[in-house]
Amino acid sequence: MRTTTTPVELKVLMNHIYELHKGVRHMVLFTCNKKYGEQTVKRLESQGIPYLLQPAGQQNLNIYFGRRECLEAIRLIVTRPLHQLTPEEDFILGAMLGYDICAQCERYCKRKGQCEGTCQGKCDDCINKN
Repeated sequence: MRTTTTPVELKVLMNHIYELHKGVRHMVLFTCNKKYGEQTVKRLESQGIPYLLQPAGQQNLNIYFGRRECLEAIRLIVTRPLHQLTPEEDFILGAMLGYDICAQCERYCKRKGQCEGTCQGKCDDCINKN
């Protein structure tokens, strides 16, 4: 008897798709090894899920998928590798992906050179500091 195992990356993909269908999230950024890119695209297409592909280094691929209106915004915002995004673009992307908004505020302040690492995930600290 031959058993096949599903790679962890594809299990994560399936969980993201489940959350998308349940309305837990409207958009997903899934990063995987390029060798899983074709399987990922086939799965998304078979379920009618819109997506965008973006190379992420030599071995990886960023795959954005979810609501069409979110992807249209991503098309305008993410026009280069993620590490090259402005602090504002990075903040918008994180918010769109549903990341913790206080953590996004702290990250934004740090990238702008305003937070100096004192926030520790507390929005009020950033606000009260200024």
